[in-house]
Amino acid sequence: MGMLSRKATCNSHGQDSSYFLGWQEYEKNPYHETLNPTGIIQMGLAENQLSFDLPESWIAENPDAAGFKRNGESIFRELALFQDYHGLPAFKNALVSFMSEIRGNKVNFDPSNIVLMAGATSANETLMFCLAEAGDAILIPTPYYPGFDRDLKWRTGAEIVPIQCTSSNGFRITSAALEEAYSAAQKRNLRVKAVLVTNPSNPLGTTMIKDELNLLVTFVIAKGIHLVSDEIYSGTVFSSPSFTSIVEVLAGRPDCQGSDVWDRVHVVYSLSKDLGLPGFRVGAIYSSNRAVVDAATKMSSFGLVSSQTQYFLSAMLSDKKFTSRYISENQRRLKTRHDSLVHGLKEAGIRCLESNAGLFCWVDMSHLLREKTFKAEIDLWKKIVYEVRLNISPGSSCHCTEPGWFRVCFANMTEETLELAMQRIKEFVASASSAILRGGCERRRGRRHPSSTDKSLGKKFLTKWVFRLSSSHLREADDR
Repeated sequence: MGMLSRKATCNSHGQDSSYFLGWQEYEKNPYHETLNPTGIIQMGLAENQLSFDLPESWIAENPDAAGFKRNGESIFRELALFQDYHGLPAFKNALVSFMSEIRGNKVNFDPSNIVLMAGATSANETLMFCLAEAGDAILIPTPYYPGFDRDLKWRTGAEIVPIQCTSSNGFRITSAALEEAYSAAQKRNLRVKAVLVTNPSNPLGTTMIKDELNLLVTFVIAKGIHLVSDEIYSGTVFSSPSFTSIVEVLAGRPDCQGSDVWDRVHVVYSLSKDLGLPGFRVGAIYSSNRAVVDAATKMSSFGLVSSQTQYFLSAMLSDKKFTSRYISENQRRLKTRHDSLVHGLKEAGIRCLESNAGLFCWVDMSHLLREKTFKAEIDLWKKIVYEVRLNISPGSSCHCTEPGWFRVCFANMTEETLELAMQRIKEFVASASSAILRGGCERRRGRRHPSSTDKSLGKKFLTKWVFRLSSSHLREADDR
């Protein structure tokens, strides 16, 4: 071990989070409708599998793109040779056009301001390398995507300071919460360099309203810091309010015209969620800051998008008939599936935060906790993983301040699998409710009281369980 670097031996990656531990348990016993019908159903994966037939149909109708041909002639050798890290102009033009289309063509993007990266994970980390380093802080509203602890901190050395949001207002950002987070960072002798938000939110599945976005712009202007808007779910908005990009907000504010705030606002985008192509590894940084674009472009050599991928997708995204149909049909299917999950949970007596975007719901199971603590949340989560055999993500892994919330994904499975998952959770809730009633009767009769031995055994079991999972090799899931 002494011959390895500190980075190789440190434990700051975040892989021992329950978010990643649930993945490992799923991989040990994955559900399959015929081969393993009693296995664990994966509801911790924010993956969009609802509209695969649409690009598949496009490929069948456009064989030249998939066959690396141009006008019927092979360009395989051209694509196989070295390409510089600035990216293919045709793809960058097609990508910014697609980004504008998703935003209702209310804003335009300059292809010279975009940097291609191998996925949103790479884009976020590269942007952090450009903005921050050890001793610097990034403010992020809670709850937030668990992978940010890896993506933003592990190699950059920067710290995340939470902007504490609560269910009292639907987890919306407030001016007081921003100021409290800024002061908390200063008390830790950290230099606040940026605020980072996901819009639409992962894990909430909600779009930020214009008042929130304007609040953020006013805040970063006042503090002289950066604002990063991770907009990788922008094309998944399936009901009102519609999506508003931070670029649209800047363009609509007179005080921002000609201001240097444009150089401190950056957008992260990806095709992983909107097109359901996480395996293609296509992400991007969009920034008006020339120094950031130049530095990120140089860094992109560590995570390029292949020329073959760029050529193929430039052809697909340039087909406006296809993109228009895909966007509307995909949003329709997401709404249908979202509504199925919400309805199924409601029948089980479980409510969800009202949401209008994303591939998941933010689910309130606090009434199923034996006590309002995060230990009780983890105990409930273990039961859901092992007994109900559903892998969902506990709110504590997303740094939620209130125990009992869970992120539940709905777009990575068939309708039949979702129905089975809902049947399992209904049976569990019914059983848990009966147990709570029985327990209440027994306590009133004085039959059973937990002893100090019971409590210590429970603590000992939890410690062993967490140690056993975190000591094993875990799959790297780019589940943003």
